[in-house]
Amino acid sequence: MKKPLHDSTIRILAAIKAVPRGRVSCYRDIAFAAGMPNGARQVARILHSMSEGEKLPWHRIIRADGHIALPEGGGREIQISLLRAEGVKVSKAGVVDLGRYGTGASGQKAT
Repeated sequence: MKKPLHDSTIRILAAIKAVPRGRVSCYRDIAFAAGMPNGARQVARILHSMSEGEKLPWHRIIRADGHIALPEGGGREIQISLLRAEGVKVSKAGVVDLGRYGTGASGQKAT
């Protein structure tokens, strides 16, 4: 029997799923959207443990400075490939322009 999810986990999952195709968000903004302004690390833990089971668009979540958080050989190349397939430009250094592709906590394109 599956253990019921905590309310904060449900809110984080919903915020992750709300990031549209061709856009990215950062761990901090997902936490903020879920009502947990200090919950960026919890977002990272949920992405790590639940992405496959919940079919999360994990590749759309990046660091607040626009960098891909995953190391080379640790999923970084897959994340970059998935983002590029959605039309997101990722630099050779693994950086996304948040001004162009980022979403704020509301899920709207950053200005």
